[in-house]
Amino acid sequence: MAATRVIALRGATSVEHNDADEILTATGALLRELISANDLDPAAIISCIFTATPDLDAAFPAQAARELGLTQVPLLCAQEIPVPGSLPRVIRLLMHCYGREGAAARHVYQRAAAALREDLGGAQ
Repeated sequence: MAATRVIALRGATSVEHNDADEILTATGALLRELISANDLDPAAIISCIFTATPDLDAAFPAQAARELGLTQVPLLCAQEIPVPGSLPRVIRLLMHCYGREGAAARHVYQRAAAALREDLGGAQ
């Protein structure tokens, strides 16, 4: 068995409207890509912290994780700081998990949120 270490993965996505289905669909897609990009077993996920910009309140992003079967993972939702001029309608994710020693963390930024980390262009 390969050695493991605790890692933190970042990701973000955006939606066009403050709509529950749109929030859950976008968050689910973000979670699936982050898990896939890092070749994670869902059992390796320790916890997830989701934030949403103040203009998103139609659904808890964590609900998407529950719908994906992450029923035993501690999840937390919070509101992002409302910085003037910041990107609207964004959902951010910080995932703590066990990863293989030496494996590079692959962060995922989707949709308009890709502009938040243009330096990670290869990880999109």
